[in-house]
Amino acid sequence: MFQVALTGLLTGLALIVAVGAQNAFLLRQGIRGEHVLPIVLTCLVSDVVAITAGVAGLGVVLERWPGVLPVAQVLGGLYLIAFGVHAAMRAWKPGALEAGEGTALTPTKAVLVTLALTWLNPHFYLDAVLMLGTVANSFGTDRWWFLAGTLVASLLWFFGLGYGARLLRGLFARPKAWRVLDSAIAVVMGTLGVGLIVH
Repeated sequence: MFQVALTGLLTGLALIVAVGAQNAFLLRQGIRGEHVLPIVLTCLVSDVVAITAGVAGLGVVLERWPGVLPVAQVLGGLYLIAFGVHAAMRAWKPGALEAGEGTALTPTKAVLVTLALTWLNPHFYLDAVLMLGTVANSFGTDRWWFLAGTLVASLLWFFGLGYGARLLRGLFARPKAWRVLDSAIAVVMGTLGVGLIVH
């Protein structure tokens, strides 16, 4: 139980902690101290909806057609390995999160921008729905513990980045920090990917 939840936590963090538009926007708003709570809650609720749908939806499919699981595991494993390779490439040539100055936003506009950056990103569906749903269902009845772990990862990351942005600005602005982080992500994702395929 605990091990499955921990796997969910690590997988969730590995997927969510990356240089991307959503994280850059949250970092920018966190540094400015502008509408942080509604943005964080929007990110978190989006993850809860998408990941839960992936775990539950794929669970129903797999109950009716159990032969889908081995195929989904191989495809999910290959995707995780590819994700790990991509992280390794980012570690080779690390970037940095740029917060930027920009203009002030209304709370409504901040939430709408967050929704757009989240739900209009095809990787969000691949990661949250398909990939996490596949990995979770490989644990059978323990899949809900995996889901709990991934949601804790989202909670920790979004609140940590949003409210710790002022403290983290210097860290995330340095490519070396992303090199270490992406290297760790590459190892975690590669290991999980191989594990899924040989499971």
